[in-house]
Amino acid sequence: MKKSMIAIASLLVVGALFLAGCQSKTTDKTSSNNTLRVGTEGTYSPFSFRDDNDKLTGYDVEVAKAVAKKIDYKVKFVEAPWDSMLAAFDANKSDVVFNQVAITPERQEKYLFSTPYSISHPALIVNKNNTEIKDFADLKGKTAAQSLTSNYAQMAEDLGAKISSVDGFSKAVELVGDDRADATLNDDVTYYDYLNQKPEAPIKIVKTSDEATEVAAMFHKKDKELAKKVDKAIKELKADGTLTKLSEKYFKKDISK
Repeated sequence: MKKSMIAIASLLVVGALFLAGCQSKTTDKTSSNNTLRVGTEGTYSPFSFRDDNDKLTGYDVEVAKAVAKKIDYKVKFVEAPWDSMLAAFDANKSDVVFNQVAITPERQEKYLFSTPYSISHPALIVNKNNTEIKDFADLKGKTAAQSLTSNYAQMAEDLGAKISSVDGFSKAVELVGDDRADATLNDDVTYYDYLNQKPEAPIKIVKTSDEATEVAAMFHKKDKELAKKVDKAIKELKADGTLTKLSEKYFKKDISK
């Protein structure tokens, strides 16, 4: 009887260990079926958005697809607004985020990042006919159209500009184009996207800062092997010209370097 009980107990332990092993394998989505779950907004044009046919597209989306193809993974996009997208990522509902996530010291403490796949710079934008403003220092005493909660509004104030409050970049360049504001500060990538959509807009960049904002794929700290694979793929996509091609498709400019 004791032997029988011991034998049964042994079988139960072995069975439990077997099930535990199976469970650990199936919960690792990326390693079990080679599916890369990509967190993205789906509402952030031209980086991640749905086109007129309701197809998810954009620069970041195409970069993610190219990366998945390089590492021989299927790709599944997990769409959600910014805050919800990050919450889903933290809850392990996605493996990586491709959504213009800037590399910052604070984020590096919590996450892993790949090689940057897009780089932007602060740009000084004025009316095409403006000849007075040629450098950031020339903003002193001028009027800058800015969203009050943006970093660029603070930057403009620090440069001595008077702030004209606007709701977004489109309104800011509208004021600049109509000579109702002297200038606006924003990143050059946003400017090139706007000009791509409205090539006749009467605006121009007169100065771009050397300070760069680097955007990369973001991973969980535990996913070092996946991060290495994606990092290698992004470097290869840079080297073979794929990132340049995608950049020029959406911005008519290479934002990958």
